[in-house]
Amino acid sequence: MGNSYRIAVIPGDGTGPEVVREGQKVLSAASKMFGFQLEPMVFDFGGDRYLKTGKTIEDSDIEQLKEYHAIYLGAIGHPDVKPGILETGILLKLRFSLDQYINLRPVKLYNPAFCPLKDKTAADIDFVVVRENSEGLYKGMGEFQNKGTQDEVAIQISHNTRKGVERCIRYAFQYCRNRNKKKKLTLCGKTNVLTYAWDLWERTFNEVAKEYSDITTDYAHVDATTMWFVKNPEWFDVIVTDNMFGDIITDLGAMVQGGMGIAAGGNINPQGVSMFEPIGGSAPKYTNKNVINPLAAICAGAMMLETLGEVNAAQAIENSVIKVVNEKIKSLGAGRMGYSTAQVGDLVVEDL
Repeated sequence: MGNSYRIAVIPGDGTGPEVVREGQKVLSAASKMFGFQLEPMVFDFGGDRYLKTGKTIEDSDIEQLKEYHAIYLGAIGHPDVKPGILETGILLKLRFSLDQYINLRPVKLYNPAFCPLKDKTAADIDFVVVRENSEGLYKGMGEFQNKGTQDEVAIQISHNTRKGVERCIRYAFQYCRNRNKKKKLTLCGKTNVLTYAWDLWERTFNEVAKEYSDITTDYAHVDATTMWFVKNPEWFDVIVTDNMFGDIITDLGAMVQGGMGIAAGGNINPQGVSMFEPIGGSAPKYTNKNVINPLAAICAGAMMLETLGEVNAAQAIENSVIKVVNEKIKSLGAGRMGYSTAQVGDLVVEDL
């Protein structure tokens, strides 16, 4: 009997439960094939729970989640809840409380037919964004001065610590080394304008780089990075950046790889509990229509298995997704796949 893993499952809002269902279907098949066990426990955190109880996630919930090997998340976002409440009270609280200080976003093209860029192949689009996930503008630090008057000032602080920046950069260097492809790490920032935060980032990056002589390094402003994502994505291998810039460029990365329907991400604590999710959100207009693309959630499940050490199972799932994307579905968009949500999950399982 192989290893056993306790998985906290948070289906969440909108189409989250639908894509998580298909992801669990694939994970269950992979666990049987590769001889390990998954012990899922479902938690009802999300908009419906908040509307009934007024609660998001409490400290006692966080302590309970610390007992699990990983978290598998569907989506958070409810049309009847004011924007910011669930995002802050659930997503950010999970990331900060569990110290998931890395957001890992692979950007990989599985089928060139779904790429919006001209003449780009799978070999051209295969890079990873390492986003700092616990500091920066997302700390929520700042204040209003003279609120509601003509002299109002809103101050939003990007809070960066040497410890937080360095551990993210070190993770990125080690990830680049282990990935063992181009072995090139790009720092994405804005050193010409954001002179305090990015002075710290650049100095730390250059100091840590001295310990990784096998890694080629370079730098690109964030605006230039978005341009090169479109014009020459083949230039990139691994990119490291801060919380805000990472949030922005990874959505562009998702479009470059074919759309949100295939984009998966991980919120990583290398020494603790990590969380894996499709990055496309809850897509409430498609709820319960059985038309949403579950492949991003399935890929997030594969990322979870890889992080847990079940590398062969993770690779098998990715290989099956690649085959389905190339041989079966007509589009990565909701309602245009040529198959229902459940049928796409079945296709992946059948190929496994």
